[in-house]
Amino acid sequence: MQNDDALIEVEIAAEDIYKGRLLHLQRKQVRLPNGETAQREIILHPGAVAMVPRTADGHILLVRQFRKAAERILLEVPAGTLTPGEDVWKAAERELREEIGYRPDKLTKLGGIFVAPGYSTEYIHLFLAEGLIHDPLSLDHDEFIEPIIVTFAEALAKIASGEIEDAKSISSLLLTQQYLAKS
Repeated sequence: MQNDDALIEVEIAAEDIYKGRLLHLQRKQVRLPNGETAQREIILHPGAVAMVPRTADGHILLVRQFRKAAERILLEVPAGTLTPGEDVWKAAERELREEIGYRPDKLTKLGGIFVAPGYSTEYIHLFLAEGLIHDPLSLDHDEFIEPIIVTFAEALAKIASGEIEDAKSISSLLLTQQYLAKS
């Protein structure tokens, strides 16, 4: 039996450093398993959803989007941030309608990932979206996205070539590959 107490850090205090529209930065003082104290800087994030939209003929819809933090255009699966308390299934549908203009008839939960658990609480729920029905919503005012369609094999090749390089896209596409292999 593993002893979790030998690993767990206990929060002693928290101080708000910054609170913005999306991110909330806190400095936390923690008691380490050995009794000493340390500081952690943690970004509190409401979480997100990411979807692999798959057409009836097995193609995948991806989006091209400029990402300021990366300073380049990235090729990604559609995704979006949750509003606090939002149902992840409804968020997945909303984001698909906004980003690619389709509502899924079927959503399958593939799992999820912590983006950077060393300093962020962000957790992304990953879905396979099938049975796509044209039902667009407007993009957010600050989003500029170009949807593209590729075969599933092309999407996987884009991971191998480095053209797809963000964690949520790689994870969700590889989990989709595993899911489809079992089906």
